[in-house]
Amino acid sequence: MRDHPARRSAPATDEAFLRQCLALASRAEGRTSPNPLVGSIVARGRRILAEAWHRRAGGVHAERGALRRAGRAARGSTLYTNLEPCCHWGRTPPCVDAIVAAGVRRVVVSHKDPDPRVNGKGIAALRRAGIEVTVGGIRREAMQMNERHVLYHTRHRPFVLVKAAMTLDGRIAARDGSSHWISSRASRAQAHRMRAAHDAVLVGAGTVRADDPRLTVRRGSRSLSSTRRPLRVVIDGTLSIPYKARLLRQRSGGPVIFYATGGAPRARLRRLEKLGALVVIVPSEKGDSRRVRMDACLQDLARRGVTSVLVEGGGEVIASMLKANLVDRMVLFVAPLIVGGRTAVPVAGGAGASSIGAAVRLASLEVSRCGTDLLIDARVRRRSR
Repeated sequence: MRDHPARRSAPATDEAFLRQCLALASRAEGRTSPNPLVGSIVARGRRILAEAWHRRAGGVHAERGALRRAGRAARGSTLYTNLEPCCHWGRTPPCVDAIVAAGVRRVVVSHKDPDPRVNGKGIAALRRAGIEVTVGGIRREAMQMNERHVLYHTRHRPFVLVKAAMTLDGRIAARDGSSHWISSRASRAQAHRMRAAHDAVLVGAGTVRADDPRLTVRRGSRSLSSTRRPLRVVIDGTLSIPYKARLLRQRSGGPVIFYATGGAPRARLRRLEKLGALVVIVPSEKGDSRRVRMDACLQDLARRGVTSVLVEGGGEVIASMLKANLVDRMVLFVAPLIVGGRTAVPVAGGAGASSIGAAVRLASLEVSRCGTDLLIDARVRRRSR
């Protein structure tokens, strides 16, 4: 993909230019982790001089890319960006230094970067250099685009998206445990694209035993390069999965991490490590020494630089995540099937809510078609503790 610096007129409003920055930033969705999605425009009046977006972690930041394309024309211009410019050295130099050196007159940003290395310091440095800075344009939309980055730095855990394929009566497997295939071919292809867009894919031991998934990204999944290999995470308090599981034998996938409790057999731990997996011991849930604490797993993943997790099941893991108030978004592929039966596997297991008032509530529902299925995309309302 090549940048083609725009030479066109655009509405002379900060909001219009910032929306264009978001559109630019979105072109790299799924490729920049652990960095945020950022687009930048250099303009003079109604004229766009140059534009760029951050393509991948370690690559040129959007602001520097746009300034390079603008060249000397950047002097006296306005630079637009959907996130506060960085002011620290990482894998690339600070963007603030490039903005000052280019002679930019004004900078417009949507919101501060919550990364503690920035968090207002970039804006302050620009103002000290005599550059006018405007903050706050389309803040809500910009923060939603980078919700993974924002949550990672404010709640110190990855963004959690639960994905499930279920029947119209809310079942993810029949009473014999079979689930292939509830969803349509189109839904399964979309699920692989979702895997590719996340840092980690997480399942429970029951899903591994029942479905024996590889948890890899199917080659050819569009929107990401074939080199994308999400971390594969298994919640298995007692380390019970069979050693012949395909995810242990599939070397083309990302690294495998098991989360277990202190009571897991040491012999099984050593065997899994010999098979190439990493086993991490975390605290168990109160009253059940066999179940790991989900918040402890997410905290450990955050320490490893994981900013987003796709939870693919099963019902017990999904229920535990919901109960712990750790789910941010849910995507449900609803197939035109009725399974019925009291013992068929529900999308969320566990004891369930004690009353309707205690139920998990979803918001901002979006419903669309995906092959023969319905796709429901919703946010999980944060519950007060």
